[in-house]
Amino acid sequence: MSWDVVLFDLDGTLTDSGLGVGNGVKHALRELGYPEPTGDDLRRYLGPPLWTSFTDIGGIDESHVADAVRLYREYYNETGAYENAVYEGIPELLSDLNKAGKRVAVATSKVDYAAVNILRHFNLDHHFDVIAGSDEDGSLRGTKSLVIEHAVNELKLCDGASIVMIGDREHDIHGAAEHGLPSIGVTWGYAGEGELEAAGATHIVTSVDQLRAALL
Repeated sequence: MSWDVVLFDLDGTLTDSGLGVGNGVKHALRELGYPEPTGDDLRRYLGPPLWTSFTDIGGIDESHVADAVRLYREYYNETGAYENAVYEGIPELLSDLNKAGKRVAVATSKVDYAAVNILRHFNLDHHFDVIAGSDEDGSLRGTKSLVIEHAVNELKLCDGASIVMIGDREHDIHGAAEHGLPSIGVTWGYAGEGELEAAGATHIVTSVDQLRAALL
């Protein structure tokens, strides 16, 4: 396996952001008077776009979604983004990909400026040719497929470039498949048991070392 371009999801793939995302979700729902999710219900928020999660998982009225997203970001941008840690071995892997001449990008459902700020906070931003995320209201890039399309367009690739998408949730795998791209599912993130297999991940790895071997 060898690809010219490597697209990474962010939450659950590069960083363990579960605590901050979960606290942001609970803050938003609490402020709107909805029950706070716990356990598996809270875990389901880790990865999918917020615009669909608040309705599909939280069951909130569509008229409240914009407020829920605003309240989430209010907490996350101030506090939640830093309730976060880089997975062991990721900085070294990114450096090795750069040295090998790979084009490297982030394709995340997180709003684009938040992704940039987090990667800059952890001194990882310089590894990426492009950091692509959702737009503010989800109207342009509200799905993982649209974020991947945006990332690829921003990379301005030559014809014939081979691309792989790496992520920890089914949305990453489905988004890649919509563009005919192979995918690598990583098991250290937030997927439920069997989720990556059911989604049709091209490859599945259980450690950063295995991911390095697949990419290099």
